[in-house]
Amino acid sequence: MAWFDVDGELVKKLAKLLEETGLTEIEFKTFGRSLRVSRRQGGQVVAAGEMARTPAAASAAAKALAPTIGPDHPGAVTAPVVGTVYASPEPGAPPFVSVGDTVKKGQTLLIIEAMKTMNPVAAPRAGKVAQILVEDGSPVEYGEVLMILE
Repeated sequence: MAWFDVDGELVKKLAKLLEETGLTEIEFKTFGRSLRVSRRQGGQVVAAGEMARTPAAASAAAKALAPTIGPDHPGAVTAPVVGTVYASPEPGAPPFVSVGDTVKKGQTLLIIEAMKTMNPVAAPRAGKVAQILVEDGSPVEYGEVLMILE
């Protein structure tokens, strides 16, 4: 196990996220290093470095700690409904778009499943996909920024 200086503020943010979400363990991975924070019985929070990855927890941590891009961003594509976002038309199929792709106005970028209905999210304008801010299969809220078009 490789030891490194632990960022106390990051541990505090992850511990708070554990409390807010009800998770018992969360991992944040960046630049080849990972930090796992877990809550044990009695509420004790423990931090450890360079552990195995927990995808759902890492995703929640990344989302919580990522710089916030608001819906007023000029290239923001936001969720029109609350639901589960999917990057491809069906499991195993290639995604509708990837970072760096050029898209046309009206082109399907993602789909959001809400109440067993698939709602396509269309490009509001032509442009290049600069960032995709959601993961396939993750829940999204109304108005949440899904991706950025340049």
